[in-house]
Amino acid sequence: MGITNIAAAAAASKSGGSNYTFILVILVVFVGFYFLMIRPQQRRRQQAAQQQNTVAPGARVRTTAGMYATVVDVDGDDVVLEVAPGVEVRYMKRAIMDVVSPGEETYEEPAAEEEEAEEDTVADETVVDTPAAGTGKADAQDPGADSDSAEAAYEKATGSKKD
Repeated sequence: MGITNIAAAAAASKSGGSNYTFILVILVVFVGFYFLMIRPQQRRRQQAAQQQNTVAPGARVRTTAGMYATVVDVDGDDVVLEVAPGVEVRYMKRAIMDVVSPGEETYEEPAAEEEEAEEDTVADETVVDTPAAGTGKADAQDPGADSDSAEAAYEKATGSKKD
């Protein structure tokens, strides 16, 4: 009996110590989760709310949908945004993600030289892609020449003749 009591006491002391470390690990995970996930999100939400409340007419903003616009009027919880010249839409203030400075917008029109280079490439590809168009003088003289070349290509590819 003495040996079983000693073994039971040793097992109880080991499990009691591991319970404290398990609780400590769970507590550390929750504290880490709070500082890494919840707190930064709360900070971002507070900054967004502050920007939304301080929006004034004339400011350039980006909506939560990613659209850039200029604030025309602020009316309570609503904001009138001009998304294009002469096009005004009404949004809730919550739809404003942030106020952007004029240089932050990322849209750039391609240069005219790049467009010309793309057109040249497309023109070259169309010339290269149309060799079987049948525009030569031999085709005009022999209408069956194109079908003979098609049969030869089929025969070469499959190893057998068409019936």
